[in-house]
Amino acid sequence: MRRREFVAGLGSAAVSPLVAFAAQADKPRRVDVIIAEATEDPYYESRLAALREALRGLGWIDGQNLKLVIHRVTPDVTDIRKQVAELLAAAPDVVVSGGATTTGPLLQATRNVPVVFTSAVDPVGAGFVESLAQPGGNATGFMQFDFSLSAKWLELLKQVAPATTRAGVIRDATTTSGIGQFAVIQSVASAVGIDVVPVSARNETDLESGIAKVARSPNVGLITTVSAVVNAYRDLIVKLAARLRLPAVYPNRTHVDHGGLISYGADIIANQRLAAGYVDRILKGERPADLPVQTPTKYELVVNLRTAKALGLEIPSTVLARADEVIE
Repeated sequence: MRRREFVAGLGSAAVSPLVAFAAQADKPRRVDVIIAEATEDPYYESRLAALREALRGLGWIDGQNLKLVIHRVTPDVTDIRKQVAELLAAAPDVVVSGGATTTGPLLQATRNVPVVFTSAVDPVGAGFVESLAQPGGNATGFMQFDFSLSAKWLELLKQVAPATTRAGVIRDATTTSGIGQFAVIQSVASAVGIDVVPVSARNETDLESGIAKVARSPNVGLITTVSAVVNAYRDLIVKLAARLRLPAVYPNRTHVDHGGLISYGADIIANQRLAAGYVDRILKGERPADLPVQTPTKYELVVNLRTAKALGLEIPSTVLARADEVIE
């Protein structure tokens, strides 16, 4: 009798939370993904497919216990902020972002909703996390590379095109990662024997005029840094490099797949699969603040021999031996 009275006396203090928890468990969890692409690009679509597949492998099935909402937006700050406001209004359980272009506006808009970034360059410098080991806030995730990788692009350019003495570095000067990448490249320029000059990717006009200006000098090459803004002009950059006969080094394989000469960078698809693991852990109750930011575990070197032949270059056997893939 006393036991029944005790349970009944709990009323809304105990029974209601249990009922509410059960109802929440039956409700699909919402994960929003924001990517800086205006149209469906194979580069981004493959990343989305990897994330979706990895989530499914962890038991999160879109349309059943998961509602996966994709937001595609141009790499424009105004457009991104508008999209961020709209997605946050829907109260997602987790938001998956890319690098600084989308993660920055997200964290300016919320310090409560968990955010998992998949390709940040400098999350500490950008203010996304307090430290890599202890993020401390509502964001964590995966880095696209360590800044030291930027130096390897210049070294690689010299290896595949030894005559190069000047290089245009295409970068986004409005982000800390864009500034940092150029600074690292510049710091090793004299040792490599290449003079480097920045090329703005602020808009198509600046990009075209900047590359054309660099191309007026003899023995010139190009380096493309990591940025959603820069990546938006991927096809244009590859086209101009071919037209002006400029050897170019890119940060990911999508450029080489579209006709670029050579790329060296992290396997971003692998990062997407790892990000799914963090989404899973957050949905199960862990906090982003307690999940360390991880650096890439795999880098890939991809060479396009057709492009090398068109440029009159013979790729050294030492570079081909290190390549993860060679496009014949």
